[in-house]
Amino acid sequence: MKAIILSAGQGKRLLPLTASVPKCLLDVAGRTILEWQLDTLHQAGVDDIVVVTGYGASKVDNLIAGHYADRGVRTLYNSQYSVSDNLVSCYWARNEMDQDFLLLNGDTLFETEVVRQLLDSPVTPITVTINSKESYDEDDMKVILDQRRLVRIGKDLPVGRVHGESIGLIRFLGEGPGIFSKALEDAVQDPESSGRWYLSVIDSLARHMAVMTCSITGLSWCEIDYQNDLYNAGSVMAASAALFRVEETMHTGGMHGTVQEHR
Repeated sequence: MKAIILSAGQGKRLLPLTASVPKCLLDVAGRTILEWQLDTLHQAGVDDIVVVTGYGASKVDNLIAGHYADRGVRTLYNSQYSVSDNLVSCYWARNEMDQDFLLLNGDTLFETEVVRQLLDSPVTPITVTINSKESYDEDDMKVILDQRRLVRIGKDLPVGRVHGESIGLIRFLGEGPGIFSKALEDAVQDPESSGRWYLSVIDSLARHMAVMTCSITGLSWCEIDYQNDLYNAGSVMAASAALFRVEETMHTGGMHGTVQEHR
């Protein structure tokens, strides 16, 4: 399984922390956001990963060259990162959408079981991972559902009709990659596309085809937009670090001894 991570942005809402490094290289509990994502994907069996870069691209390249070059990770540079939103980053990666793949935002962290649950969900061309909670705010990427089927997705949906939120992780299978890449090509013809999110394309597709959802409610995940989110993410990922150690111990032949966290 392939994964495409959209990590081109600076993360201006996190300034001054991102004055000289991209958001994906900020530290969370001793690892960068990107390292957490790569390690989590590898732990779930995803072994072909493309990181779309932009701001601070050379620093991301250096991290991957130093720790992940022999682990199926590579980068793809989006030269339009400073004048566009993530729909354009998706468009730059469209040639990588040549097989089944996962698409994830570069600021979303989650435990390994989130990925496993998505990978094990019923086979459909497009599956959006969602979470439900008691209330939603204006910054949540909200969803309206008809049972498991996605009806609408967006930040401006009426809260009274909302059933959950997208966590920024989508699976594309079978004809799904081709459908999505073609929709991206159509979307960028719109002069306003540079200011749009790729989920606006998913919203449009859901009106014409069955886009399904996978709920991971009860599992740990977080989105990092503000400095407080960094602190919250540390506690969320602490459990994942413990699981990494346990699973690596089991893999090396026993539950005794000390295993170093991998990077």
